[in-house]
Amino acid sequence: MLDSYKLRSVCSLPFVSDKKINTVGTSNADVPLADPGMYQLDITLRRGQSLAARDRGGTSDPYVKFKIGRKEVFRSKIIHKNLNPVWEEKSCILVEHLREPLYIKVFDYDFGLQDDFMGSAFLDLTQLELNRSTDVTLPLKDPHYPDHDLGVILLSVILSPKEGEPRDVELSENEVIGSYFSVKSFFWRFQTQSLRLSDQHRKSHLWRGIVSITLIEGRDLKAMDSNGLSDPYVKFRLGHQKYKSKIMPKTLNPQWREQFDFHLYEERGGIIDITAWDKDAGKRDDFIGRCQVDLSSLSREQTHKLELQLEEGAGHLVLLVTLTASATVSISDLSVNSLEDQKEREEILKRYSPLRIFHNLKDVGFLQVKVIRAEGLMAADVTGKSDPFCVVELNNDRLLTHTVYKNLNPEWNKVFTFNIKDIHSVLEVTVYDEDRDRSADFLGKVAIPLLSIQNGEQKAYVLKNKQLTGPTKGVIYLEIDVIFNAVKASLRTLIPKEQKYIEEENRLSKQLLLRNFIRMKRCVMVLVNAAYYINSCFDWDSPPRSLAAFVVVEDMLEDEEEEDDKDDKDSEKKGFINKIYAIQEVCVSVQNILDEVASLGERIKNTFNWTVPFLSWLAIVALCVFTVILYFIPLRYIVLVWGINKFTKKLRSPYAIDNNELLDFLSRVPSDVQVVQYQELKPDPSHSPYKRKKNNPG
Repeated sequence: MLDSYKLRSVCSLPFVSDKKINTVGTSNADVPLADPGMYQLDITLRRGQSLAARDRGGTSDPYVKFKIGRKEVFRSKIIHKNLNPVWEEKSCILVEHLREPLYIKVFDYDFGLQDDFMGSAFLDLTQLELNRSTDVTLPLKDPHYPDHDLGVILLSVILSPKEGEPRDVELSENEVIGSYFSVKSFFWRFQTQSLRLSDQHRKSHLWRGIVSITLIEGRDLKAMDSNGLSDPYVKFRLGHQKYKSKIMPKTLNPQWREQFDFHLYEERGGIIDITAWDKDAGKRDDFIGRCQVDLSSLSREQTHKLELQLEEGAGHLVLLVTLTASATVSISDLSVNSLEDQKEREEILKRYSPLRIFHNLKDVGFLQVKVIRAEGLMAADVTGKSDPFCVVELNNDRLLTHTVYKNLNPEWNKVFTFNIKDIHSVLEVTVYDEDRDRSADFLGKVAIPLLSIQNGEQKAYVLKNKQLTGPTKGVIYLEIDVIFNAVKASLRTLIPKEQKYIEEENRLSKQLLLRNFIRMKRCVMVLVNAAYYINSCFDWDSPPRSLAAFVVVEDMLEDEEEEDDKDDKDSEKKGFINKIYAIQEVCVSVQNILDEVASLGERIKNTFNWTVPFLSWLAIVALCVFTVILYFIPLRYIVLVWGINKFTKKLRSPYAIDNNELLDFLSRVPSDVQVVQYQELKPDPSHSPYKRKKNNPG
């Protein structure tokens, strides 16, 4: 993306010009409109005034994006519940082409939802004086409603030549005097510089490290409900990355014990914004307090226990934070292929060989994805074209291609590499249409389980809709390679699955509720049929079967005690609207419970019908190993060791995350709904990776 951007910038220059082409020592009075040199734009985002209210409470949570040439160059922090926010944030931006204006866009942050647009403005860089601080007041407007007053943004900017670094294109005075401009010399110099840049940027790593966060507990949180308790949950944000913890009902000392990872993009660290909230059904959640973690103050490769005092509230949050070096995640051109380089391939194969089982158990494997091209995409613009770009996701790793403008048959030819932490992860490739002033339009998506990938095969995948239940227009050509250590992958199957922190919250859907009810009904009918079968054993319909059942029951008779727990429910007077919201919350809960129960039954069924052979073989191997152990060691000793391990786990590791190995295993088995989502659709016979269309109308 970087190289293509430089190419567009330099090629837009006139070949013959009567203006002086500036060098590093450019004077303030001579500011060219098409200067190929680099400039430094120092921006101080001061504040906003009278911004638009986008939340139900008559306020907003604004933040600001700066863009140059469709590329985001800066994003401010979020100021919560304020229409006159004060940022006082500074940013240094390198500008290659002064004709490209600086776009300023303001959004209202909504966790779990699409952020609301609050207005935009632009700054013409050609009107700025060099090396002079300028205070700028920009009125915000909505292109769709230009008459609306959306407030103003106040900036201070300084534009100055970038000194001490060579230009992308350096021309001597002899090459520009008169009309004897040597086009051949220009292109030779430009090509030499481009080759040097491509050597530096042809394989760029996207983030510099990983921040591993474990949310342990909260202490003495503020009571927000009438019963003197709260239903707390916590939101985390690092740049554009977000995570929301689970809700702990009716407590001021919640125990979460949740672990997740953020990517670290800045060398100096960054700041994690943390806010605590009280969940309220039917109305806006109550704010409990906030705190921050400055990552620049933490040492690398070390786990830090932090007890953070909540500001604007009461109580503490206890976290474990670890900063580690970056995993191998990169974007490169198609010509740069890790697996085609024999030396790199041997190093990767050695890293995941069976002999390195206990070396870095979290590093399970290596994934390489070639995003080659797409054909026959949907037209999203009024011109009958689209501006497609591609997003490649593996769990919380999310990488993007460049945008191909005004094309329904784009070619990206990019190679993405990922570290695999769970071999049961699903690779998601989504195609979007880029829009300058709106969120990107969805064009299509595919979901590919890593265990179903055939290495080195270029395939045409039919794009599906957002729910992955049916086809949409277009196909995408991918070539994927997976290398992994089977033993590490098996061991990682028995620990909790990584949660995605970019997920939409569940909403009430009549169709989804009905589907979950039908799925639940199927599972119940299986149990009913099993009960009829067992009952027939006691009716002696088949004497041999009944005799066998009698012997088994005689050996396995045990006394069981059942305890009935009764939950006391607080009766509160609520208004009509609150009751409707409460009913909706109950319906969503029922919908989710039906989904979880039905999914559990389907996962058990799919384990035995070999939907995922790797998991079925793993279950068989585990049962065989357990059988051999039982042959040599009495069951009572095994139960004793298991009990000691469970009871002493908290003493040995106080902040360990609780898990159930059997449920963790079943969480990797796809449900029937997921089987449909992951199923490949057959492409049109005319689409073939080896039969490329000669006429490309894009």
